[in-house]
Amino acid sequence: MLIHIPQILTREQVRAMRAAIDAAEWIDGRASAGSQGARVKHNRQLPDGSPVAQAQGQLILQALAANPTFFTAALPARTAPPLFNRYAAGETYGLHVDGSVRRVPGALPWLRTDVSSTLFLSEPEDYDGGELVVVDTYGTHEVKLPAGDLIVYPSTSLHRVEPVTRGERVASFFWSQSMVRDDARRAMLFELDQTIQKLRARHGETDEALALTNHYHNLLRMWAEV
Repeated sequence: MLIHIPQILTREQVRAMRAAIDAAEWIDGRASAGSQGARVKHNRQLPDGSPVAQAQGQLILQALAANPTFFTAALPARTAPPLFNRYAAGETYGLHVDGSVRRVPGALPWLRTDVSSTLFLSEPEDYDGGELVVVDTYGTHEVKLPAGDLIVYPSTSLHRVEPVTRGERVASFFWSQSMVRDDARRAMLFELDQTIQKLRARHGETDEALALTNHYHNLLRMWAEV
């Protein structure tokens, strides 16, 4: 299930982040790709150990922690430090699948990649192409969001980034290990939570909303790995 979460960052935060990362030194994006991804990856990336990437990634993690929709969508147990990439002049990332586990620098154990996230840092009108294309059991989905918006999707999905033919596409991307590793179960919990929130907004804290909340937490208790 793809989940669009608007305004993880404000316009002012995006502008400040772009000023910081645009001035940093970028490297070949294949440096962080596995053997399969490296064959089809043609972009640039901030190095994993870049102080700029680490500082700006921490700002993203703080914004995620304050966003209840991200928590409900990903149910994150751990989130890897955000990375940053950019595409221009025909750069692209062909169809690939993310590695199932990742080594997080300075942390143990390995992180299982259950949920992938892309935070857009360029406005859609600033570049042509560059759509994130996610292929899952429900079809093929193209995603191109305003700067500051986030797309969350299962890491089990095949996906690609279309060639950028004008302008430049800049984004942050990262992975989360979820407390609920199964995507179908996460999707059910997300839909149940959203239904509860709508009922509360419409009718207040009713007995029915409380009963559904009880079911939600009992399911999470049953499925969560912490």
